[in-house]
Amino acid sequence: MRYLILAMRTPQFQASVIEPHKQYLAELKRDGVLELSGPFTDKSGGAYVIQAGDLEAAKAIAFKDPIHTTGSSRVSVFEWNAE
Repeated sequence: MRYLILAMRTPQFQASVIEPHKQYLAELKRDGVLELSGPFTDKSGGAYVIQAGDLEAAKAIAFKDPIHTTGSSRVSVFEWNAE
């Protein structure tokens, strides 16, 4: 199943978290979990698409992201029936 992860910056956003976030996404890509990712052009946040067995597994992946663990972004996970 595919899951859409939305990451919207909070007032506590720390620019220093961008590199660890990119490294985390690179690991997910390497492991075959991440399909697509990118920032929004208005710099309000970004989104990525992952494959996971169920919603709880997808949340576990998304909530390990440094942008979430530092409080820099509000992360939401949606089951997505994209074709």
